[in-house]
Amino acid sequence: MRYMFVKKPLSPGNPIANALVVIVGALVIGVSIVLGFFAFLALGAVILVATAFVGARMWWLQRMMRNDSGVNDATARQRSSGGVIEGEFQVIHKDNDEA
Repeated sequence: MRYMFVKKPLSPGNPIANALVVIVGALVIGVSIVLGFFAFLALGAVILVATAFVGARMWWLQRMMRNDSGVNDATARQRSSGGVIEGEFQVIHKDNDEA
């Protein structure tokens, strides 16, 4: 099959129509850029608020877990500063006659 493409001029011969196409095209491009910029700002604001919310929630949960475990701020500071950790241990001797 043979396909034929006829090249048509993109713009009509009327200079007023050409000017109108250029003006409308420039307006459409300008509006698209402005709307894209505001959409970018809105998306950034949503991400910023979501990040702040998640960060505050994590801080609050860690604080609540620290309070539930009975550790106060002074004890937590002492442990993080490399203080003495107290504990108990029991020495278990392995029997030699087990084999």
